[in-house]
Amino acid sequence: MYRPNRAALVLSLCLASPLVLVGRSLVRAEERPPLGDYIVLSWNDLGMHCMNETHEKFSILPPYNNVYAQLIQRGDANSLPQVINEGVTLEYSIPGNTYSVGKTDFWTYAFDLFGVNLPDDVGLTGKGLTGELDPVSGRFVAEGVPLTPFPDATPTTEDPYQQAEIIARDGVGTILAESAPVLPVSTELRCVSSGCHSSEQAILNAHEREQGFNPNNTPILCAGCHASPALGTQGNQEAGYFSRRIHDRHDFLDETLPGIDGCYKCHPGVHARCLRGTMGTDFGLECQDCHGNMRNMARTIEQGRIPWLNEPRCETCHTSQFGEEPGQLYRLSTGHGGVMCSGCHNSPHAIYPSGLDRDNANVVSLQGSAGTLSDCTVCHGVTPNGAGPHGIMSTSGVPEGGNGLESEILNGVQQITIAPNPVVDSARFSIPAGEGDEGKLLVFDASGRTLALFKPHRAGDGSLFVEWQGEGRKGEQVGPGVYFVRWQNGVRKAGGKVVVR
Repeated sequence: MYRPNRAALVLSLCLASPLVLVGRSLVRAEERPPLGDYIVLSWNDLGMHCMNETHEKFSILPPYNNVYAQLIQRGDANSLPQVINEGVTLEYSIPGNTYSVGKTDFWTYAFDLFGVNLPDDVGLTGKGLTGELDPVSGRFVAEGVPLTPFPDATPTTEDPYQQAEIIARDGVGTILAESAPVLPVSTELRCVSSGCHSSEQAILNAHEREQGFNPNNTPILCAGCHASPALGTQGNQEAGYFSRRIHDRHDFLDETLPGIDGCYKCHPGVHARCLRGTMGTDFGLECQDCHGNMRNMARTIEQGRIPWLNEPRCETCHTSQFGEEPGQLYRLSTGHGGVMCSGCHNSPHAIYPSGLDRDNANVVSLQGSAGTLSDCTVCHGVTPNGAGPHGIMSTSGVPEGGNGLESEILNGVQQITIAPNPVVDSARFSIPAGEGDEGKLLVFDASGRTLALFKPHRAGDGSLFVEWQGEGRKGEQVGPGVYFVRWQNGVRKAGGKVVVR
């Protein structure tokens, strides 16, 4: 008989309520589909994967998608939930997308590009379009699934957000739980488009003839010379990281096409619009709010940042209590009870609630809500006592005290001048002039929750300021109480404490 791993892991999730949101309407939690003894949390690691549509001339990225999942045995009033990683199998498939050869020419050129002869529809890691996820350190992973954005029914029309199927089985093949993550992939990294390059050969012809580069020796793997941690290639030192070179060469877009539209010239894209999570759709953030502009992307790599391995952190806009593991990327971080951050919040660029219904399907099936997985009963079966993720109390939704927020915000930084303080109607936050660009200013409540993000204006004397009307990011008025303000621009930091009456 199957016996799960006995390392009990407390999985108390943020909030429990008899009413939950489905889309924008309220339903009762008891109306959601009944849950079994197990649930599967599943997601894609990046929120978007890119690939070249054709590889005849050069290849930036091959078909290569990743799937993550965790199986949880639900608890009850007498037992805690457990993350299960032994004695089970998790299978994946992509209904409606069963082959890739013929939808892209990658397999024609795979040997020339990567030196391997691949069977049809098998990717660089040996994974196909169906198979099993591998158990790895408290989770299951299928890396390198060779998915294209072209469904079988419309093999020439791109659908960048296809839904996979995950089935968890016990040792005798009985289905324990199922899940349906989106596996995003797009070919919208097209260099040949209106206002850009005329042809792929023209791009190669314009390339510097360094180290014997021959534009006619195609197909060319860009990562062969330019190191790419995404593909694990070392390249050569003089050529530099591919990410650095491409952002440096295109930094003119900071002026000619600033904002997300410039990013969508290369990243998916006008059709896919890969930044679809709540930070973009509900709070108006753009790529530059986390990554900086083209010039900053290139400059930080020149200063030692390793692309793909050193990326923006949640703590940049949240306090440490609501951040990821120290020294770990969000997409690889584990939080409360051994559940990965993405299991409750979803993939980067597609954070719940996503603007795409397919992204939300998994969490809606579990709790009836398109937002963060926050119904404690999904894993516990009951509403537990004690603090859950980020120290949040399941009954009140307020984190436990003693989080050291004041020292985190104020110690060792410049002081933001706040006038008037206390605030009745409005206040001006002023940051002294100094090195660096305008940066961003964040407002936190006394529990450490991020309420708003503002981009400061520059005054005539070089100082920065924000006129605050006592509002959160969505324009709602905050209530009376103590709030904290943090400003940073990558070079300097400043903090302040404000009282609202």
